[in-house]
Amino acid sequence: MAEIQFAQGVAEEVIPDVRLTRAKDGSDGTATFYFDKPKALVEEGFEVTGLYLVDEEGMMTSREVNAKFINGAPAGLEARILLKSRDEWDRFMRFMNRYAEEKGLGFTKS
Repeated sequence: MAEIQFAQGVAEEVIPDVRLTRAKDGSDGTATFYFDKPKALVEEGFEVTGLYLVDEEGMMTSREVNAKFINGAPAGLEARILLKSRDEWDRFMRFMNRYAEEKGLGFTKS
């Protein structure tokens, strides 16, 4: 089980575009997620409290979540998680591999 959530216990159904950056020495990195019209913005009564990456190893969290609006209507969510060490990077990649496998996704290196 690997889920992305914006409120604990509520899985997001929209699959994000994920962009990764990493320092050349591997010491830190950033993962930026973009969700186009996620359930978290469409459903009434839903309160976004952060980004939660949940799997059998536990949970990774971030509070860096921003809504995107077009002509006053909610269009998407952008979330960023900072990976401050090689261990955090490795943990994130294990989560993403599980998530990709469950969702039938692939990885494209640019």
